Amino acid sequence: MKRRTFLELASLGLANTLTPRTLVTQAAPHTRPIRQDQQQTATEAYGSGHFGRWQTDAHGLPAYRYTCNQLTDPLAVLPVDKVWRSPTDHMHQVGNDRLVAIASNYGHVQVRQDEGSPKFLNDFCPEEDRYGAGIGFLADDNGFVLSTYYTGAATTFDRVFGMGYLQKRVAAHAYVVDQIIFAPYGDDPVLISQVTITNQSAQTVRPRWVEYWGCQNYQFSWRSLMESGVLPAAPTAVKRRRDFAARFSHRFRKLLGSKGLLETQTFLGRTPEEQLAWQQTQESLRAKPTGFFGGSTAPLAAGTAMEDLAPPPTFLVSLDAPADNFATSGKRFFDGSIEHPPGMTASLDNDLSVQGPESAFLLERKLVLKPGESRTLSFLYGYLPEGFSADELIARYSVEPASHWPRSCAKWKSIAPIFRTPAHPWVEREAMWSSYYLRSGLTYDSFFREHILSQGASYQYLAGLQGAARDPLQHVLPFIFTDPHLVRSVLRYTLKEIQSDGSIPYAIVGHGIPMPCVYQPSDLQLWVLWVASEYVLATRDREFLQERIPLYPRHDTRPDDPTVLDLLSRCFTYFTSTIGVGRHGLQRLFNGDWNDSIVYTHLTPEQREEVVPIGESVLNSAMAAYVLDYYAEMLDGLGHHEPATLARAKAKAQREAVSAQWHDRWYRRAWLDENLGWMGEKQMWLEPQPWAMIGGCVPKEKITALVTTIDDLVRKPSPIGAMLLSQPDPTMKDEPGTGTNGGIFYAINGTLIWALALENGEMAWDEWKKNTLARHAEIYPDKWFGIWSGPDAYHSVQSTQPGGTGVDFPVLNMHAHAWPLYASVKLLGAKFRRDGIHFKPDLPLDDYEFNTPLLGFKKTSAGYSGWYAPMTAGYWRIEITLPEKIFHRLKNLTVNGKQEALHSDDGWTSFGGSSSPNAPLRWDITFG
Repeated sequence: MKRRTFLELASLGLANTLTPRTLVTQAAPHTRPIRQDQQQTATEAYGSGHFGRWQTDAHGLPAYRYTCNQLTDPLAVLPVDKVWRSPTDHMHQVGNDRLVAIASNYGHVQVRQDEGSPKFLNDFCPEEDRYGAGIGFLADDNGFVLSTYYTGAATTFDRVFGMGYLQKRVAAHAYVVDQIIFAPYGDDPVLISQVTITNQSAQTVRPRWVEYWGCQNYQFSWRSLMESGVLPAAPTAVKRRRDFAARFSHRFRKLLGSKGLLETQTFLGRTPEEQLAWQQTQESLRAKPTGFFGGSTAPLAAGTAMEDLAPPPTFLVSLDAPADNFATSGKRFFDGSIEHPPGMTASLDNDLSVQGPESAFLLERKLVLKPGESRTLSFLYGYLPEGFSADELIARYSVEPASHWPRSCAKWKSIAPIFRTPAHPWVEREAMWSSYYLRSGLTYDSFFREHILSQGASYQYLAGLQGAARDPLQHVLPFIFTDPHLVRSVLRYTLKEIQSDGSIPYAIVGHGIPMPCVYQPSDLQLWVLWVASEYVLATRDREFLQERIPLYPRHDTRPDDPTVLDLLSRCFTYFTSTIGVGRHGLQRLFNGDWNDSIVYTHLTPEQREEVVPIGESVLNSAMAAYVLDYYAEMLDGLGHHEPATLARAKAKAQREAVSAQWHDRWYRRAWLDENLGWMGEKQMWLEPQPWAMIGGCVPKEKITALVTTIDDLVRKPSPIGAMLLSQPDPTMKDEPGTGTNGGIFYAINGTLIWALALENGEMAWDEWKKNTLARHAEIYPDKWFGIWSGPDAYHSVQSTQPGGTGVDFPVLNMHAHAWPLYASVKLLGAKFRRDGIHFKPDLPLDDYEFNTPLLGFKKTSAGYSGWYAPMTAGYWRIEITLPEKIFHRLKNLTVNGKQEALHSDDGWTSFGGSSSPNAPLRWDITFG
């Protein structure tokens, strides 16, 4: 979804803003990190920005030590709409394959789970004494001492954003508390809070620790957003969502052995007022069907729902010893003050009767600590989707609870892809960190019964949508090389979305509902064909193509259901026939291609009515020239030559149609209609240019001119990545230099890096570096977003706020992590073919390595080496094209340990070898 459209929509009726009590006004010490054993080098610090420092943690993993005092530092403040989040709330992602926890610089977390419908299990609303989850409080005989919620009162308060964890180390008086909140690696719906309390006094002390995890859900309801966006003077979407959450009653019970508590929720039904609001919303949409939400909402398919009416049970237990006391009322515990909660003045009350929105888990542990003694406590928080039981999870994690964190970190380290070069040591950190962020963004969708990699950011956490459908397909591309089962899951998810008319919904909301909206993009089938073809050609997993996929909205497969291969064929037919081409032979535009605003928000309703039936997309056609050829390559590998021939013919036609749209020094962007004519004549739109190069649409004699034009107009002027436009388009609704009116997009620059790598390795490498988090942090160190995570797009130098972005949720967008990872493969010029792989490495580096379970490629002063480990055994051809200055230095070839003759011709060499699932094809070429 286009960010501007969403923000305009969501801002309707947002009259009341929140001012959390956490934004206290008193001064607080600007805490500094504890020194590491090894002095931090300038290389390690590169890309740290103003708000902390990169470091290597005790597990050998990159971590960001956050040192900013957001209560007093003016650079910490963003001009957010306070209805969504605090202006100084800086977020980090803690997750595994099942859940995501949004960790705040204030110390709390909010657990997102998607079964039933995407939601937070722990609302954060200080006005109602709800503080998310994962914070703890320490008191002793002298009264309240400290908490792991950042109020500025502690002597020191260190925060570390790590791979899979949030660490908080707090010191006050004679105590040090080290709390680590982490998501154990794997697919379990749990988080662990590991708390080490140290007595630094000379006396024996008897402190009490209280662990807090809230229980009030906050669902990302699209229904609430629709009501707030359509009805005049309506309450905000946030208020509607909280009112909906208040319609659940809570029930608590003790778990055996006083280990902890389990909570369940029961829906009390919608209020008459809410039912009337939905009825009025539908009446308004019927009367004005041309708005963003389209017409009235279609009847919901069987098994789908706008919200989760039966949220999963949640639990909190003490793993290492029974809890001494408990409580279930957050309101009674905090009573308006998180700085000095009244609930810490005495032992917890053991009351299980709480049923309302104040419901929370509070577990108390009593300790005796001698002088200098430390004690580690472990707590397990989780929820119980279908197939999980509290008893099994508690038993599993009660075994050696202190060992789970190091084991989890070791696993994260072992699966991370390696991309490194001694010339830029920070590159290895960037690749490892982004691989974690991408993998930890996974959740599980219980309607489609698949894992999904949502785009995240404002799209998921504010709007409440999983989309667009093209986005998870982009995010999963790096997993082809590391986690093929996740690629299959995301592909199955997308194929299960396909509607009876062959279309793919723009996005999914609630529990399995195609998002009610006006968008009907024309590019979605291309992404399915591309990712599926690349997956099969790379892994040689042909069996996946024979899996049967249930037709929407069914869950279970039948013998006559289509296979993956059948549905790919349907996507091809829908794209080439239903969408089809226009008068210039280019793919039709519909009301948007990749660019959601090129038609809908760009044109008036009257203009849209004229453009949608006849508009054409140069971008779609350029992409199709590559994708349909690649799809044909996969089909040929299966022996399906007739459909492969048809796909190649369609690709050829698109290639020729794009070639005809050369204008001056670049390719046009789109044809609208006779009155509006062509877009992309007065300024260059970057979007179609890389795909034109990748798809072979650019004649050899024009390549240099196009690359030079791209470099001069959109690359050189920008310090952090190429701009979408050579100059802003005054007809676009976005402000100049923002969004699709000249902003900077990972999804476009990823393809640009790929295209440049085919022609100019030095320029491609420069563009890759420009699109990293580290570069953004170096150029714009005073912006906290863009250091450890980022958005899908930044404002460019054409804007009034270069390096900025939409601020309400400016991080945790998976594009910021997926595209640099995938583009690193394309820097090698890697392309899979039906009989092997072709490389065209032209990096301006003497030494570098790309290392994943599927594919490896390494260059040193001695030569080149690599490996290939597909899922099935076979004999594979390896072709390598090298610059002339390097090519003539090649001398010796070894394949699978045996020296072979080195055959080469005109700048390329080719050889072959066999692999099996347990024995990769390995090769080595040395210089003479």
